Formats: sequence, structure tokens, C-alpha cells
Amino acid sequence: MAAGTRAAPQRQKPGSDAVRAGLTRRVVFRAASAWRASGTQYRGSRQTRSGLARSTVGEQVMAEKLFGVSSRGSGQADDGQGLKLVLHHYIIDGIEESGKNLLEGSRPALAQFVIDKVAEYVARLRLAISRYEMERLAEELVDELTGFGPLEVLLRDTSVTEILVNGPGKVFVERDGVLHHTDLRFIDSHHVERVMQRILAPLGRRLDESSPMVDARLPDGSRVNAIIPPIALDGPCLSIRKFRKDMLKSADLVAMQTIDQSIFEFFQEAVGKRCNILVSGGTGTGKTTMLNVLSQLIDSNQRLVTIEDVAELQLSHPHVVRLETRPPNAEGHGEVRASDLIRNSLRMRPDRIILGEIRGVEVLDVLTAMNTGHDGSMSTVHANNAQDALLRLETLVGLTGRLIPEKTLRQMVCAALDVIIQLARLPDGRRCVSEVVEVVGIRDDIYVTNTLFRLDRRTGVGFMREAAHAAGDKLRPGY
Repeated sequence: MAAGTRAAPQRQKPGSDAVRAGLTRRVVFRAASAWRASGTQYRGSRQTRSGLARSTVGEQVMAEKLFGVSSRGSGQADDGQGLKLVLHHYIIDGIEESGKNLLEGSRPALAQFVIDKVAEYVARLRLAISRYEMERLAEELVDELTGFGPLEVLLRDTSVTEILVNGPGKVFVERDGVLHHTDLRFIDSHHVERVMQRILAPLGRRLDESSPMVDARLPDGSRVNAIIPPIALDGPCLSIRKFRKDMLKSADLVAMQTIDQSIFEFFQEAVGKRCNILVSGGTGTGKTTMLNVLSQLIDSNQRLVTIEDVAELQLSHPHVVRLETRPPNAEGHGEVRASDLIRNSLRMRPDRIILGEIRGVEVLDVLTAMNTGHDGSMSTVHANNAQDALLRLETLVGLTGRLIPEKTLRQMVCAALDVIIQLARLPDGRRCVSEVVEVVGIRDDIYVTNTLFRLDRRTGVGFMREAAHAAGDKLRPGY
């Protein structure tokens, strides 16, 4: 090199860390911003969105082809998610340009359109992606366009009984009573809330800062609970308890070792003799399932009225009237409580009343109904054992504000209830009956009970007959 000649500055290589980091940040920022700007409606002109998609995807493809980068940050998408976002906008533009109402048409037609659009994009940008990956991406986009996004695959999975979303990056499922962490993730908290709104919109339920909690039932019977900040401190949370389409029968419970044959035969006797039954247990122990099985043992010529906050019972009985409570509207009017429905059901000539769960002031109404000629009624309560279940009822009565002497209240409870079925969930996830207790009466102001069956805790699979005979009037031979 000649003296005094300045060396030409070397151009930074495309694969350098600085370029890689800057390019990835731009990709992620634009993709995430586009998603948040979209909300539930697509704003801006078609040309603007198309331009954004073209520029972002160009950078995205360069990042993935040249560098294979993946950027993860707090609340932001990685570059794979960014590609999906811009493809989402690109496909919406394509649907608008086609003039076809694909979003409200059949899923196969939309799926084929999306696959074609994804293939078109991949070919045009020469993106190295396998056919399998392309089809999977297309299916995810269809789920995002017509369904519940990342949750769709879990909703279709028949082995999943519950779906639990703890913010954008933590999705759990329950299979066979055991929780498993999945590799599914949402883009950010906005994405989670967007899916929540899509779930709740057809149900006419409101979820916002003034009403940050919702408990509702999906059209297929699945139960959904949603809660958002500021109540949920770490981001929006969603719980879905899937509706079981194949209703379990008593033989299934015996095969699953939830009960044994002797307990089943006792259930037949108790239901046939119109005992008032309380099913007790913790969350997820199978209380609703047990009510369903017990209802199958009811004589078909009897009229049943069911009352629930969120309808979950699947009674196969030929004569059932199903009632569901209603929350107040935005103005605070129109609420229909369980206690209102119980009082109304007494005018509907029910042979038995089945209350999904005793959880509040309706406790007095259901105890009164059981004591006034509606023998054979059933309900559930959250409690850890039979004695706790009785005390739980007393506590709920206290919440009504009614001042009832303790002795009188306990006499009322004993007169109303005949049998308590206690359920438990074992460490291996199996749900089973832990004890069957007969409510006998009051002695020295203390509940007198008679344990008929108890789970063998040493093995967790066998049941022991505690009492040879029932002590109550209804269960006496010849009653």
C-alpha cells in the first residue's frame, strides 16, 4: 500500500453479532408491535399492513436463513413467532382481496387457503422450511384465525381433562389426574387476553378491569375461568375444565378402583331408599362425576330438578329440568342466585333436587328442601372429611346472617342428611372414595356418625367395611 494512502474501511460481515442482534430486535419489535396494534380488529390500510408484512418478513427470513437466530425477552415473541404474526396479517389481507368469506366458512376450505398462502410466501422468500413445518405453521394460523390459538390442539386432545394457563409462557394440562407442563406458549400477555376475549365473546360475558374475573360454560359444556391483572399479579390466567363426552358409569368407577362392588351395592340401596346424600371432597376429586353416577341409579319415573352455578352435570335420566344461576349485568341487575332457584324449584313438583354445590346462602334452602318431603336429594360441598363437611355446612349457615342456636342447627343438619360420600385424590392422580359415612344423629350436642366404608390407606386400592350394618332409619332392613 502506498504511503499516505488510507486503507478502505472493512465492511462488517452480515453474520456479525452486532448485525445479528440489531436485525433480530427489529424483527421482534415490528412483529410484536403489529400484533398489539391489531387488537381484536385489524387497523390501518391494507397497503400499510402489506408493507409491514413484506419488510418484516424480509428481515425475518434473512435472520433465519443467515443466522438461525432466536431472540427471547420478557413479554416478547421469538423470531419464529414473529414470522407467524406477519403471516397472520398477510393471510388476512389475502382473504380480503379474495372477496371470499373464508373466516365463517368451513375449516377445510380455510386450511387449504392458508396452506397455499404459506407455501407462496415460503417459495417467494426462499425460506428453508420443511413441508411438515409448513403444514404445522399453517394449522397454527388456522387455529389463530378461527379458534382459540395455541389452546386448540389441547381442546382437541381427548386425553386432556384440564387446561391451565399461568401467563403467556406457562401452559399446563391434566392427564389421568396428573399435571404436566407443555411446550406451548403464547406470544405475550396481550395474546392470552385476546384468546380469552374470543372465548368469552360468544357467551356474552365481560372481562375487563372493572370485572376482572369470569366463570362461565362453553357451548360444549366445558367450564372456563378467566382472571386478569390487576387481580392476577403475574399476568392473565385461564382455566378450562373440559366436558367429558363419554359419561362414566358405575361399572367404570369399579374398574378404575374409585369404588368397589360392595360400595356400589350400598349406593344402589341408598339411592333406592331415597337417602339424602352429600358428596364431599377437595377441588378436582370427582364430585360432579359422582353425582352423575348416583343419578343413574334413580328410578326413571321420578322428576329431577338440577341447579348449578355453571352447568356441568350430565344426567341421563329421562325426566330432568336443568336450571343455571345468572350473574348480575353491568348495571348490577338481573342476578339469579341458587337460593332463588331452589325456592322456585319447590313449585315445580320435583321428586328430587340435585344442587351442583353448596357454597353460600343457599345452604338453608337446600337443608329445608331435604327436610320437607324432597327425600333423595343430593349435593356437593368442599371439605376434607365427613366431619369437616358437617362443620362446613354450619359455617355457610353463619354467612346467611341468620342467628340459629347451635343445637337447633345441628338437629336440622342431621334431619336433612343421611349419607356423606367423601372423595380424595391420591398422589398418583387416582380419584377414589375415601370413606362413606352415615349421619345418625346428635348426642350431647355432637354429631353422631357411623363409618360404613373406608379406604385402606396402607395400599390405596382396597376398601374396608367398618360397620356391619347401617344405624339410620332409612337404611334399616325392611324400611
